[in-house]
Amino acid sequence: MPNLVLIRHGQSQWNLENRFTGWIDIPLSPNGEEEARIAGEKLKGMKFDHAFTSALIRAQKTYSIAAQVAGFNNLVCEKDEALNERMYGDLQGLNKDECREKFGKDQVHIWRRSYDIPPPGGESLKNTAERVLPYYYKRIEPKLREGKNILIVAHGNSLRALIMHLEKMSGEDIIKVEIPTGVPILYELDDNLNILSKKEL
Repeated sequence: MPNLVLIRHGQSQWNLENRFTGWIDIPLSPNGEEEARIAGEKLKGMKFDHAFTSALIRAQKTYSIAAQVAGFNNLVCEKDEALNERMYGDLQGLNKDECREKFGKDQVHIWRRSYDIPPPGGESLKNTAERVLPYYYKRIEPKLREGKNILIVAHGNSLRALIMHLEKMSGEDIIKVEIPTGVPILYELDDNLNILSKKEL
């Protein structure tokens, strides 16, 4: 029976600055690097057969730090933009508080938290799921069905799309889910990929 571990990347420099990041390739903050080290400590002793991460450096760096600390020296890690963060379009690079002043608190809340209303020029969570899930079905799910243990290091919204699928949640339910940075989430699955247990490490 396979294990699946999901990790949202450690705090990025723009997380720290309260800016919309999306597909902009921003590095980890010093605190984010420490979160990745702590995640690696929590993964020590676990066995993985394959890892996946996004095309963005903050996820890749989180993976590399955690893997080094945990001792996963020879683990194959596949990188793909299908696992990238939600693309925030015209909001990318903008301070979230300044956006609330410019567009109104309610409008920014809708852009950030609705399931299917995208920000101008960007993706909704629904759009994000429409690229994450086909990649999951093609590249990740077959390995889980073979009983392999998988580690995925990605982003708040790409992981929300996966969690929505795994936990059979509605669009309304998943937008309430907060995923902390740098905290491994362990799913123990049965042979049909039903969840036997879920816990934060």
